[in-house]
Amino acid sequence: MKLIHLFFTALFLLFSVNIFAQTATIKGVILDENNLPIENVNIKTENYGTQTNANGFYLLKIPANKNITLTFTHLSHKKVTSTFNLKNAEETEFNPVMSATIEQIATVVVTNTSRKTIEGVVTLKPETIRNIPGANAGVENLLMTLPGVSNNNELSTQYSVRGGNYDENLVYVNGIEVYRPFLIRSGQQEGLSFVNTNLVQNVDFSAGGFQAKYGDKLSSVLDITYKTPYKFEANADLSLLGASVSVENTSKNNKFSSIVGLRYRDNSLLVDAKETETNFNPIFADAQGFFTYKFSGKFHLSFLGNASLNKYNYQPQTRQTNFGTLTDPIALLVFYDGQEKDQYQTLFGAFKGSYFVNDKLNLHLTASTYHTTEEEYFDILAQYRLGEVNSNIGDENLGEVEFSEGVGSQLNHGRNDLDALITNIEHKGDLSIKGNRIEWAFKYTNEDIRDRLVEWEVIDSAGFSIRPPKTTPINEQPYTPYTGPLEPYQNVRTTNNTTINRFQAYAQWSKRSTIGNSNVWYNAGIRAHNWTVSGEGLSTHTQTVYSPRAQFAIKPDWEKDMLFRVAGGLYYQPPFYRELRDSAGEVQPNVKAQKSFHVVLGNDYSFKMWERPFKLTTEMYYKGLSNVNTYTLENVRIRYRANNNAKAYAYGLDMRLNGEFVPGTESWFSFGYLKTEENLDNRGYIARPTDQRLKFAALFQDYVPTLPNLKVYLNLVYNTGLPGGSPSYADPYVYQNRLPDYKRADLGLQYVLVNTQKQYNKGWKKPFKELSFGFEIFNMFDVQNSITNTWVRDVYSKTQYAIPNYLTPRVFNVRTRMRF
Repeated sequence: MKLIHLFFTALFLLFSVNIFAQTATIKGVILDENNLPIENVNIKTENYGTQTNANGFYLLKIPANKNITLTFTHLSHKKVTSTFNLKNAEETEFNPVMSATIEQIATVVVTNTSRKTIEGVVTLKPETIRNIPGANAGVENLLMTLPGVSNNNELSTQYSVRGGNYDENLVYVNGIEVYRPFLIRSGQQEGLSFVNTNLVQNVDFSAGGFQAKYGDKLSSVLDITYKTPYKFEANADLSLLGASVSVENTSKNNKFSSIVGLRYRDNSLLVDAKETETNFNPIFADAQGFFTYKFSGKFHLSFLGNASLNKYNYQPQTRQTNFGTLTDPIALLVFYDGQEKDQYQTLFGAFKGSYFVNDKLNLHLTASTYHTTEEEYFDILAQYRLGEVNSNIGDENLGEVEFSEGVGSQLNHGRNDLDALITNIEHKGDLSIKGNRIEWAFKYTNEDIRDRLVEWEVIDSAGFSIRPPKTTPINEQPYTPYTGPLEPYQNVRTTNNTTINRFQAYAQWSKRSTIGNSNVWYNAGIRAHNWTVSGEGLSTHTQTVYSPRAQFAIKPDWEKDMLFRVAGGLYYQPPFYRELRDSAGEVQPNVKAQKSFHVVLGNDYSFKMWERPFKLTTEMYYKGLSNVNTYTLENVRIRYRANNNAKAYAYGLDMRLNGEFVPGTESWFSFGYLKTEENLDNRGYIARPTDQRLKFAALFQDYVPTLPNLKVYLNLVYNTGLPGGSPSYADPYVYQNRLPDYKRADLGLQYVLVNTQKQYNKGWKKPFKELSFGFEIFNMFDVQNSITNTWVRDVYSKTQYAIPNYLTPRVFNVRTRMRF
């Protein structure tokens, strides 16, 4: 108790901070009209100044939270003037192009932040992403703190947005759609997200109502931009969970730039802390690179590549799970034999050519290929004992199982193989004419998927084999002798060779204007998607859908800084391969695209509190869904019924308050309310598997006033319980339950030895531009969260017990970050 008291005392003191010297950093590369760096450009303000080096690079520290005007001058070029107002410790890039013919004057630094705000897009800072603690630190970890985004499994990077499932989210890197492995069934198998945070320059996220230029998914868009380097830099991030290193550089003439990242992750620290004792030997590793060559100021060619190898060797030994009540405690004891060996190997490559015809017209051509080979092999025998627990306090056998209510065994076998090759070619363009912006694209995709699925499960209780329910003849053992043939409780055997050809296109228009003294913004567009499914033993089936979408935003000429948005349209999700495969593993080529009418109403209120900027964002949304492809969810594995036999709806309210609760840092608090239900075959509405009713989250950054180099990061999430499923073959209309609420707090402490404001000219710290050491506590309050239930049946009583599968307990981690 004393330790907890000291912790909360320290946490309270951290909220009461004052800031002293406040500075910010401006850096960049200055180029001429031919895209070549300019040396010896003078950058000056009243009390500060610097010059560019041979590569055109400069770096200058300026006072924070005040207007600072910089003048860029050179003997052979016209001067550039620009005014900045930056937050404490903020770093920004400003890369002006100096003209030899006309003078350039800019009184305000214009960024694309205001454009993203009116589009309903949330922008996340890469530095925040890298600092925030989490069992799966990265972009997805930070998304969980936003309203409307949920994930009740800290070992997984998959997420649900406003009632959608994990397959309904788009992810782009540099405008190129990226994919995930198909066969993963649990979070601890996932390993690494595609996104390497050391390579990230910008992160945009939209939870709904997004534009026609984004592809055909129902729920969200994550749009990530990787860095284009302008100087040499190396980064390293090391912890007990793995390591990540990256190197970026540019050529002397600044035409060629490259950034390469290597990552390795080991989940043993988290998996070994769970209730199941195992021999666990994972290898999760990848290499990524982004390379750009500027042939001229008009034509750039870039390549984005990724190679990933995930090996998952899992040999469970024993498990004990205590559940029930204080007066009637029950325990499940399991002894395992066998193992699971999985391997996921993915290769991804994309070339992108960009031709900047003039200031108004840009053209792009992208060709990409994604290849994944996946193996999932397991033979695991689980022999279980279900019994009453000794609850007599003081008894030497306290906590031991004294009486067995049921014994049995379960044998799971799997030999699953998948090989998928996905090829894309896409043209994009944008044109600006008299304040109007027109964007368009044409895309062709070929998906060639070869899949073998072999899974069966045999369940035995008290020596009697349990047959699948709802089959004849019914097995009434041990009360009535059974003479029929034995068969597995579940049995799936199928082989699929499937080809899907897709043609996609979109066109959209946007414009800024005014109505009276109010600023307004319009966007309207339409997408078309045609796809054909064919394959061995399949009838060829072709479908086409059209998706009109629109957005409107207005910023009234009011004393209060308010912005109002409305967005909506028809959103279709043509089925991907996994959505075509039914629960028996068979491909159904005539599965229709799921359809959603989506409307979003939003408001941004910007204000000052404690003389610091804050913003309250509120969004209300409604989705009406038809042709719903219903599914079951087990951990992160989705099994579709592939019959479009349902309709559904989702509505809710999302709110986020963000700002400088502590001077110089950004923190936020989120709240979300969601209700989503589906109606199967007109039997009535029941909760969908993603019906996450309430969500509270907070991300808090702080530092100690007397020790400003000691930083604190706090990540809090509370979600009400998801529907917890039902026993195999059970009718969801007859039986439904909910999992307990999900509660989690992750704390990170970081001590900074070197940063942009604290450099060393000698000693062992001299090579470092940034160096810090940290300590992290995951699941700080050691809450027993569960992701699913294991259903154990007693053959005598015919009772099925819902036994929770608990997630990770409290885990400690150490971490160091460095930059050269």
